[in-house]
Amino acid sequence: MYLIEAKGIEKRYSNHLALDDVSIAVPRGSIYGLLGPNGAGKTTLIRIINQITGPDKGQVLFDGRPIQPNDIYRIGYLPEERGLYKKMKVGEQALFLAQLKGLSKPEALKRLKHWFEKFEIQAWWDKKIEELSKGMAQKVQFMVTVVHEPELLIFDEPFSGFDPINVQLIKDEILDLKRKGTTIIFSTHNMASVEELCDHITLINKSRNILSGQIDEVRQSYGSNVFEVAFRGEPSAIESQLNGKFELLKIDTENSLPKAQVRLSSQAEANSLLRTLIPVVEIVSFNPIVPSMHDIFIQVVQEYNQKHGVVNS
Repeated sequence: MYLIEAKGIEKRYSNHLALDDVSIAVPRGSIYGLLGPNGAGKTTLIRIINQITGPDKGQVLFDGRPIQPNDIYRIGYLPEERGLYKKMKVGEQALFLAQLKGLSKPEALKRLKHWFEKFEIQAWWDKKIEELSKGMAQKVQFMVTVVHEPELLIFDEPFSGFDPINVQLIKDEILDLKRKGTTIIFSTHNMASVEELCDHITLINKSRNILSGQIDEVRQSYGSNVFEVAFRGEPSAIESQLNGKFELLKIDTENSLPKAQVRLSSQAEANSLLRTLIPVVEIVSFNPIVPSMHDIFIQVVQEYNQKHGVVNS
C-alpha cells in the first residue's frame, strides 16, 4: 500500500534538532504534500529519504523493506537549490544526468527528444545553461528529474521561479505522472497548489509532525459548521425566520444572488435549517464552508506554537 515510509526519524545537527520522531507513510500512486514553515525540517526529511544523509534514529522503508543504495535509480529528486552546470550545453548536460540515472545513451537520447519536443524547447539543445533564464533552467532540471521514469518523484518547491503559464504546465505534468502510477512527494509553501494537487499532507513544525491525513478529511475536520445559503427572495425574510433559532453570521447582497452564512451547532441541524428557510425563500444552493489549507496551516502552526510557548520568528 505504501511506497515510501519514514518511521520515527530523528536528526540532529550539533545543537539543533532538525527532526524529532517524525513519521510519514506515502500511499503508492498518490501526491503527498510535505508542508511547514521555513526551517521546520522538511528538506532534512527529503534528504534522508534520498539517502543524501542518514537519520540518527528511525528508518526509511521503500516498497515495504529498508531502503537500499540502488533504490536511488527508482527515485527522481528536484531540489529547491538547482544544481545545473552553467558552462555545459543544455543537451550535453541533460544526456549526462539521464545516464547517471541508469539510462543507456540511446535510450536517454530518445526520451530527452520526447521531452524537448513536448516542452517545445528543441532550440535550447546547444545553448549553455548560463544563457537560460531561471525558469528555463528549472524546466530543464524538471525534465532530467523525470526522464528515467522513476517510481517515486520528490519535488522541493517545484514552482519556484516559474511564471503562471509554466506553473500550470508543471502542474499538468505532475498530474499526468500520477495518472501513470508515479508516487509523488512535494514540498511547497503554495497552499493553492496543495489543494489542487495533493491527496494527503503532513505538516511539520519545529521539527515535529503536527498534522497528517487525507486532505479532504483534514479540511472537513477543521470545519466550523458554517453553511452558505444562496437564495432568491427577501433577505429580511431570512433574518426574521432565523431569529432565535439559528446563528445568522451575515447576509451578502452585493451580487444578484444573495447569500447568507449560518452557523449550526451540529451537522445534524442542516436539514432543520433547510426546512426553516424553504417556506420563505427559494434555495438555490446550500453548502458547508470548508476552511482552506492556507487557513488550516496558519491555525495549526499558531496553536502548536502557543501550546508549546514557541515565539514565532
